[in-house]
Amino acid sequence: MPSLRDIKRRIKSIQSTRKITRAMQMVSASKMRKAQSAVTNSRTYADLAWELINSVIPAMPGGRQAQVTSGFLQTFPEAEKIGIVLLTTNRGLVGSLNSNLAAKIKEIPNSEIISEIITYGKNARTIAGRLQKNVVADFPKMDRMISAVEIYPLARYISDIYQTGEYQKIFIVYNHFVSTLIQKSTIKQLLPFIGGRNLTRPSTTLSDIGEGRGEVIYNAIQNEYLFEPAPDRVINHLLPRIIESQIYQAILESDASEHSARMVMMKNATEAAGDLIFDLTLTYNQVRQNKITTELAEITAGRIALE
Repeated sequence: MPSLRDIKRRIKSIQSTRKITRAMQMVSASKMRKAQSAVTNSRTYADLAWELINSVIPAMPGGRQAQVTSGFLQTFPEAEKIGIVLLTTNRGLVGSLNSNLAAKIKEIPNSEIISEIITYGKNARTIAGRLQKNVVADFPKMDRMISAVEIYPLARYISDIYQTGEYQKIFIVYNHFVSTLIQKSTIKQLLPFIGGRNLTRPSTTLSDIGEGRGEVIYNAIQNEYLFEPAPDRVINHLLPRIIESQIYQAILESDASEHSARMVMMKNATEAAGDLIFDLTLTYNQVRQNKITTELAEITAGRIALE
């Protein structure tokens, strides 16, 4: 049985650890509230923008689509690579958040094709090495809330490498924030836009609406899309903004997931430390009581022996 000194030393050590985990819990809770607010405020815009572009582009008839020249609309079925943008945390203490992303990468289709990874976050490089994937670019992750402007280099790089024709598809893998207790590892295809994922193609044909600058490209589910000035100019300006919004939203989702997971982990660690301190204190009191009882018994026995 450990001595009273050892038990007391261990209690003090765990008390110090509990102070640290409680402080980290409070810091993570503060960051979590800001991150959750940011992700929920921007999610509607990002989702509607993605839905709009994936509704308009796939349904454009071939004749009119040919007039829209954009590298984002090209497909490269002969390409031998798949690009993966991997968003992870810089630090640990987030449970299985990063390991779930590593498992999610293995679910990407066409696994026989060479996969190259664009990392964002220090743990992404570790995951890439573990999966024996080539890292083609590494972007530093800031340990703070970033603005949309700060993701422009990453978005521009993704746009440029896709238009080289070396990649069939480019995916982004990140943790989607569901709630404080639930974060879902997610795969999302960024490029190409064409594919009609979960879309119903319109049955109506292309129709012009006169000599004006605006043009109705198609009628989808009884909604007419009006392009003004011309489809080519609108699409080429819109597509880079859509890519930026999707990447920025994924980073916000990842940040909210990170702070939520770390807050929960630190809360559990603080509670576990409290339970351990309670058990050790109980053990300390029992050992001390046994020691006092033993000493009293020895004194009593000695007195009886003297009589």
